Amino acid sequence: MQGYRDFKLSKLNTPEFSHIKLLLYWPIYGIAFLMLERFLNVEYNPVYCSLDDFIPFCEYFVIPYYFWFIFLIGIQVYGFFFDVKAFKDYMYYTILTYTITVIIYIIYPTSQELRPTEFARDNVFTDIVTFLYGFDTNTNVCPSLHVIGSFAVYFAARKSKAFSGFGWRVTFFITAVLISISTVFLKQHSVLDIFWAIVLCAVCYPFVFEREKIKAMIKEKQYTKA
Repeated sequence: MQGYRDFKLSKLNTPEFSHIKLLLYWPIYGIAFLMLERFLNVEYNPVYCSLDDFIPFCEYFVIPYYFWFIFLIGIQVYGFFFDVKAFKDYMYYTILTYTITVIIYIIYPTSQELRPTEFARDNVFTDIVTFLYGFDTNTNVCPSLHVIGSFAVYFAARKSKAFSGFGWRVTFFITAVLISISTVFLKQHSVLDIFWAIVLCAVCYPFVFEREKIKAMIKEKQYTKA
C-alpha cells in the first residue's frame, strides 16, 4: 500500500509522490468538456449508420451505463493506494485519449438523434433514462468517451499484478464490453461512436502500455546503428 502519511507539498515533485499531480488533469478536462457542452455554439454533424436501426432500445442497460462511474473511480482509487504503476498507466492513457477526443470534438462536432420520444414501458429504469436524457446532452458523441474510459480501465487492470489472473481479466473485459454496448441500447450513441472509440483505443494503446518495449526497441536500433 502506498504510504501518504509522510506526504508534504514540498515532496510533490519527488518520485514517490509525483503521480499525485496527474489528478490535476480532471479539473482541466472537466472545464474543457463543460465549455464544449454548454458554451460552444457550433453546427453539429449527426452520427448515424444503418446498424443503429437494428438495435432496440433497452432501459435495463442503464445499469452498466451508470456502473461506468464506479468502474473508472474504482481503478483510480485502487491504483492510487495500492498500485501506483496501474494508476499511472490509467492516467497516462486517459490523458492521451481524452485529450485527443476533446480535440476531435472541437474540430468535428458531432451529435445523435437516436433517442426515443416515448418508451414502450414505464418503470424505474425508464425513469432513470429520462433523468439521463435530461442532463446529458446528445452532442459530442463520436468517439464515445464511455467506451474509451471503459477500456482504459480494462487495459490498466490487465497490466496490474493484482488483476492479471484469467478470471479478473475476463471480468474486466466483460464489464468494459457491457458498458460500451449499453451506450447503443440506451440510444446514447451510434455504433459508429463505438467503432471510432475502439480505433482510438487501439492506436493509443502501445504508446502507454507498451512504451517500455518501444523504448527498448529504439535503444536497440540506436545501438545497432552505432
